[in-house]
Amino acid sequence: MGGRDNPRMSAPPAPRPPVVRPKEDRHFVTALARGLEVLACFHAGDKILGNQDIAQRCKLPKSTVSRLTYTLTRLGYLIHIEELGKYRLGTATLSLGSAMLVRLDVRQTARPLMQELADFSTAEVSLGTRDRLSMIYVENCRSSALLALSLDVGSRIALATTAIGRAWLAAIPEDERRAVLEQLRAHDEQAWPETQAGIDKALQDYRSLGVACSFGDWQKNVNAIARAFQPGGGLPPMVINCGGPSFNLSPEFLLNEVRPRLVEMVSRIEAALVR
Repeated sequence: MGGRDNPRMSAPPAPRPPVVRPKEDRHFVTALARGLEVLACFHAGDKILGNQDIAQRCKLPKSTVSRLTYTLTRLGYLIHIEELGKYRLGTATLSLGSAMLVRLDVRQTARPLMQELADFSTAEVSLGTRDRLSMIYVENCRSSALLALSLDVGSRIALATTAIGRAWLAAIPEDERRAVLEQLRAHDEQAWPETQAGIDKALQDYRSLGVACSFGDWQKNVNAIARAFQPGGGLPPMVINCGGPSFNLSPEFLLNEVRPRLVEMVSRIEAALVR
């Protein structure tokens, strides 16, 4: 996000490392995993991608990607734009995502409370969960006063530098957190010392404040706080994030005014889900 004259939150593509599996795992179907990787490499802002783009993102040979995109096109998961030689997601992928969202009862429970907080804070309030080294939005509410935002359901943002990702890290068991942190370290060794320092600070904040913070860490002019909860039903932890442009949401306002409301709201959602 830029300064006051450009208050858009545009999500840069979050890192998506290739699938890692033990070599002795005889039940792992590599071809299926690669096909799903091709679909997953389309980010929220991508309309079309070529085989070369996909090969770079998936770290696969272009010849392999060509066979995968051909197959996925035949099945309706991709649409081939012949004049451009590129692909866009097909309607078959929409049906998969829609089926998943319909079954997330937490969205119906959380949405009115999220909208209330968005209106109070003149911010964007989002519900998300982890997908590898990203957080993906499954519900989103925004204040009517917040006119220019590009994040919506399906958007992905980085796990390590955002409040929503850091809150998720704070909520999971230590052994699971250690494994994810190792993946983050391996993904970008050079940036890891700074990344680790930000995560360590966020974990301390979560213990003392009840929220994880990201004040200019994800994007220079974006501030946010977030709190995680257990939705039940066998689902992994989910997180509610409140954030927006820093000129509108100071750290003091988020911590002093928004934080108690966010903590209370998450408690109400958890109570409603266990009834």
